[in-house]
Amino acid sequence: QVEQRHYLVSKAVEEVQKIIQQLTVEISDKATRFQAISNSGIHNENIKVLAPSQFLITVPLRGLTGYRECQVRHWRYYTVHGAKLLSSVRDPEELHQWLEVEQFSKSHQQWHETDVNIEGDLVPAKVLIVFRELVEKSITSCNLSSKVTVLESFSSVVRVAVETSESQVEVELVPAVEIPTCWPEKARWPRCLKRWPSQEKVQCIKSLGFDLLARSNYHWQLCFSRAEHILMEGLDEDGGCRMKCFRVLRQMKEDVWCAGNKPVITAYHLQTVLFWTCEKYPRTKDWRCFPEAFLRLVQKLHKCVSQHFLKHYFVKNTNLLKYTNTSDLDLVARKLAVFLENPVFCLD
Repeated sequence: QVEQRHYLVSKAVEEVQKIIQQLTVEISDKATRFQAISNSGIHNENIKVLAPSQFLITVPLRGLTGYRECQVRHWRYYTVHGAKLLSSVRDPEELHQWLEVEQFSKSHQQWHETDVNIEGDLVPAKVLIVFRELVEKSITSCNLSSKVTVLESFSSVVRVAVETSESQVEVELVPAVEIPTCWPEKARWPRCLKRWPSQEKVQCIKSLGFDLLARSNYHWQLCFSRAEHILMEGLDEDGGCRMKCFRVLRQMKEDVWCAGNKPVITAYHLQTVLFWTCEKYPRTKDWRCFPEAFLRLVQKLHKCVSQHFLKHYFVKNTNLLKYTNTSDLDLVARKLAVFLENPVFCLD
């Protein structure tokens, strides 16, 4: 089943990637601010598979380089049209931040224009409005109307449905500022005296930087996809079974505990559970016996789902389940509890 899933997801990634690459090449031709995604196979860092029919694809932004953290913040709030508001809509959470064009030592003139900029702030909602219009126009000019449909959204988030040979995949297209030069202050990682990952790997990960995603109206969301990719890549260098545990966990989640096209628990949640478990059990011998190692992962997942609390791996004050439907989480918790009472399905 795991192999079959891997084949089907790989095929979907390949087809979706080809279509979105064609679309983003057209978008980039229309507006140089947006960069086309590369076609680099199933392990493309721009593509995150949340579920077999739910993808997140980041579209890099051009013309912003030399990022530095902002020490002083001028708290400004406004509507997307630029009208001043008397009070703040919502202060940024731990995983979010403001972004000023002055934070870049080099910025193309187009980022200073009012269609994306209000009083020096680069506003995600405005970037998304521009991007959405380009997506709609490019679907038509690329003759992709039979394969790509823009989905209605309550916010300015850009979601499209992509028809593949096997099924329909929902894709969220997210403009992203790639910052490969520094590590954000909010990510106080690694924590003291941790044996996993190794110091060499930590230095490598931090040297790859992070991204800022346009996924809300005012504040940019911190993203660590390159760091996560490196952590997953060398998971079993010591001959352990961490990746096998993760793949079976993902399969069980999709088939038994939390099925459906828009699952309340995604592959990203499972990956975070895996990272925390690897950190708690850093020794090679902890990952020699598959049944024991797998049960530890399920127990950690059950604890997080039951408590409605899963800490982000890099930004510690962020709960990844904060806005998740609690009734749905409780249902998953009950299914996990049933499995843990008699875990014969996978282990025999």
